[in-house]
Amino acid sequence: MDLSLTASELKFRDELRAWLKNNLPPKGAHALNAAHSAADFHGQIKDWQRKLFEGGYAGIAWPKEFGGRGATFIEQAIFQEEMALADTPETATIGQSLVGPTIIAVGSEAQKKRFLPGILSGQEVWCQGFSEPNAGSDLASLQTKATLDGDHFVINGQKIWTSFAHFADLCLLIVRTDSAAAKHKGITCLLVDMKSPGITVRPLKMMSGDSEFNEVFFSNLRVPVDRMLGKVNEGWNVAITALSNERANLGIGLYVAFKRNLDAVVEQARTLRRHGRPIIEDPVLRQKLAQAYVDLEVFRLNTARGLSTLNKTGVPGPEGSIQKLYWSELNQRNAQIAMEVLGPYGQLTDFDGGRCVYNYLRSRGNTIEAGTSEVQRNIIAQRVLGLPRSY
Repeated sequence: MDLSLTASELKFRDELRAWLKNNLPPKGAHALNAAHSAADFHGQIKDWQRKLFEGGYAGIAWPKEFGGRGATFIEQAIFQEEMALADTPETATIGQSLVGPTIIAVGSEAQKKRFLPGILSGQEVWCQGFSEPNAGSDLASLQTKATLDGDHFVINGQKIWTSFAHFADLCLLIVRTDSAAAKHKGITCLLVDMKSPGITVRPLKMMSGDSEFNEVFFSNLRVPVDRMLGKVNEGWNVAITALSNERANLGIGLYVAFKRNLDAVVEQARTLRRHGRPIIEDPVLRQKLAQAYVDLEVFRLNTARGLSTLNKTGVPGPEGSIQKLYWSELNQRNAQIAMEVLGPYGQLTDFDGGRCVYNYLRSRGNTIEAGTSEVQRNIIAQRVLGLPRSY
């Protein structure tokens, strides 16, 4: 594994840094809690995505024939790292990282022509309609039903934990089209207009204060048959393709964000005093901070290893579950350590811009979203280690 940057990769990095220097919104404009409403946040995402598109940095790993930059996986990692280092605003990540690559992989030519440009330009924001009240970790047990009526599917049911559904324009939705088939079969994937009659969205208030997740209800929603992604009753494979892309696109950027958080905690430990001495002299907390540093280095090196494999095969594999499991639990441990270092200060929303307490509360969802830790362990056991199913 040799991840030293080549001359062309260094050129790509330097050009990106120069572009970010000239185009990044002023600090504070996209800071934590700067967006006071869903409409503000929606506007920020669209504005930043449009700027990236105009600068040639939208969908950088997408093939050029579909409007992307045709960048290598190493250049994609460089892009994620530089975006995280610059602390850029959020992007329309579900569309770019999950929906777009899935449409490129299995969509019809008409679907590629219709949907891909809107994803890249930020004109259309996507959500992902997968989880249900009784089908989260066991996604294949989903019950939202679609019946064929002429040239339309008629949808009835409910989704939950649907990120950004309250302002999304479109949804990658999986539904059951054959109730008599085995649960991993009889599933179909649809591309749904969220402004269609028959859709009700209810934001869910999280303990962090965000309303990022939503309940989504479908009542006799009609979806044209030509909005089917892939083949009827073969939507499970489409869902797996989407989730593999999701889990493969996070590593480098997350490492930079986590490292920035840990560095801030170490600095606070040097500055704040408890029992008459700097907190960093507490032997128990020193051990925990050292372990956090080691864990973060393991994450960095495993990310590099995964990137090296991806660069050879070109296809994200089930190994992405190892990283998802690792970073989600690592982030929860480190957020806990940060609260222990800060003590009472950590509970103040006006201390450190509220970042520490926000990170702690938001990290609780990391081991649920994008597949729970239990789901990741099952994938690793069965698809990486080749162990028999436990149920």
